[in-house]
Amino acid sequence: MAALEEGFTLTAVPLGSGPDGPLGVEQSDKTDQFLVTDSGRTVILYKVSDQKPLGSWSVKQGQIITCPAVCNFQTGEYIVVHDNKVLRIWNNEDVNLDKVFKATLSAEVYRIHSIQGTEPLVLFKEGAIRGLEALLAEPQQKIETVISDEEVIKWTKFFMVFRHPVLIFITEKRGNYFAYVQKFNSRILSKYTLLLGQEEKSVTQSFSTSVHRKFISLMSLSSDGCVYETLIPIHPSDPEKNQRVVRSLLLKSVVSGNARSGIALTILDQDHVAVLGPPLSASKECLSIWNTKFQTLQTSKELPQGTSGQLWCHGENLFMLHGKFLTVIPYKCEVSSLAGALGKLKHSQDPDIHAMTHFVNWETSQGYGLGSQNSEQSKRILRRRKIEVSVQPEVPPSTQLLAAIQKDSEKHIEVELRKFLAVKRTPDFHTIIGDVVIGLLGRYKAEPSFYPRNCLMQLIQTRVLSYSLCPGLMEFALEKTDVQILQLCLQQFPDIPESVTCACLKIFLSIGDDSLQETDINMESVSDYTATIQDGEIEEQTEILQNGFNPEEDNCENCAQELIEKPRAATEESTSCPVTGKRAALLNAILHSAYSETFLLPHLKDIPAQHITLFLQYLYFLYLKCSENATMTLPGIHPPTLNQIMDWICLLLDANFTVVVMIPEAKRLLLSLYKFVKSQISICSELNKIEVSFRELQKLNQEKTNTELYSIEVLELF
Repeated sequence: MAALEEGFTLTAVPLGSGPDGPLGVEQSDKTDQFLVTDSGRTVILYKVSDQKPLGSWSVKQGQIITCPAVCNFQTGEYIVVHDNKVLRIWNNEDVNLDKVFKATLSAEVYRIHSIQGTEPLVLFKEGAIRGLEALLAEPQQKIETVISDEEVIKWTKFFMVFRHPVLIFITEKRGNYFAYVQKFNSRILSKYTLLLGQEEKSVTQSFSTSVHRKFISLMSLSSDGCVYETLIPIHPSDPEKNQRVVRSLLLKSVVSGNARSGIALTILDQDHVAVLGPPLSASKECLSIWNTKFQTLQTSKELPQGTSGQLWCHGENLFMLHGKFLTVIPYKCEVSSLAGALGKLKHSQDPDIHAMTHFVNWETSQGYGLGSQNSEQSKRILRRRKIEVSVQPEVPPSTQLLAAIQKDSEKHIEVELRKFLAVKRTPDFHTIIGDVVIGLLGRYKAEPSFYPRNCLMQLIQTRVLSYSLCPGLMEFALEKTDVQILQLCLQQFPDIPESVTCACLKIFLSIGDDSLQETDINMESVSDYTATIQDGEIEEQTEILQNGFNPEEDNCENCAQELIEKPRAATEESTSCPVTGKRAALLNAILHSAYSETFLLPHLKDIPAQHITLFLQYLYFLYLKCSENATMTLPGIHPPTLNQIMDWICLLLDANFTVVVMIPEAKRLLLSLYKFVKSQISICSELNKIEVSFRELQKLNQEKTNTELYSIEVLELF
């Protein structure tokens, strides 16, 4: 589910913006502060929580700001360009922009981009890109022309992919659109021609993008009111060649294409997008959130005073110009579920357009056949073929793909797969994907030299597969020790058997660090908590009670002597991650997987004792990291929860305690776990005592409410 909260006006003074609205809203180096640039002469720094400006800077009369101001996160300074070529840099203490640092460039600037973790980049109108430091060292350096004549930059975005900066910008020439992707770790600029889908015959008005592992998902909102998606590979097969990618329909008729002030689109997360514009059934402009996974409208809010057709998203806040005032609307997006998505879809389809059923006839998928028609349709097709023998129907892309799997090369199969994924999805899409996977694995068994890894990765990332739909896929990955595919399957398959989960765990614990170093692993669930804490920090940290539990405090007389012998080793063991970051990401995928204790415990007994010890050390390390903050959570995207950590510690000890207790290396870990349990029992005991006192307070409060009399009560707790 998604929800739009009550919005508020950021400033009570109308922005001095032109007819096209503000130039931009950009994040400052403080999480709650934003730079707002109007299309005139002024840059304003706002603090959202206080709903007031903290500073304002303007260029001289006669000058005009031509691109949004940004913050240099490395220095905390602000950067803006006025009159296309004049660059200014200042900080909070400066008052007059005319007296701050100035650099006149040799070419016109389209945009300055700045994000956390890298230096700002300057994108020129001719398509050339420069780092800020290199540009300031020689402001009058020659700027090359990258894009062709009549080609105009329409939209651009700067983001990080696997800790490397990537800049993408979209250009338009005579109704044709092109995407340029610049990866700064390889210094290669790749160009893509955006081909129109079969149903797209309109002008693109807004773009937004996100990263999904191996692909950049480029979404576009067109004048026909539909949202289209283009998948651009992060690692193209031929990066220096102009490649073609097809736009496919993602959401149909989300807004009216006749909006007077324009329409806008922004991606909120992997399943939700925000759309600004009037819906088909109304003339007033609205802000709405759509679920792309289930293609449903989640929520909407009317904007009666109109907008400029611009929308910015930072954190969990949406910024827009409502009337003449900059407005902030907070939003919330939860994990997508079918039950939550249904019921929010408004019945706004045309009466002659019938909704497609989302139910699939499982009996239609046999072998590699698709069988998407029912028996009655098949009979009609059969009769028609008898009458019109000479007419050859168009072969569907799915049929072409299944035929190519049987005989063509892996490269040709990848081409056919991209064509199939580019077309509109049908209700039996996931059964077709399952048939394709089974076909690829069947050819691999018959022809061992055939290894369609790239195709399998793309198919898994469609997010429609499950273990029961293609049971041979994970066995294939286990046989090849392909931990990247195994990680993807664990993250997306909801029905993996416990035996397969344990087989994955064995590989994750036994594979060498050298092999992992060469493997591309999704590190979203691992934050900087895996880094080793320095010696100076260790001494300070151990003085702090972590949610009632100090790992270095010894309350057990029998354990005291053991821990005194090597205090330094114990400290390092509890404050540094026992595994590398990539191995931690793989183990986190195990922690997130679904299981039944009854079926999982027998398989855990087959894991070698030294690997069990290593896994326990990692889980204990995660618990200590959880204990460092009041929320008892880990940083990062989708990290393991405290309940998952504790459940797996109990499972491992239940299955292997008699073996682990005999290993000398595990002795210190078991002692630490024993002290932890003892401290938790003590905390629970104290909480039970407090609970009784609070119950008495509650009773007294109820009695006071019932009598409606004022009184002072003294309650002795101790």
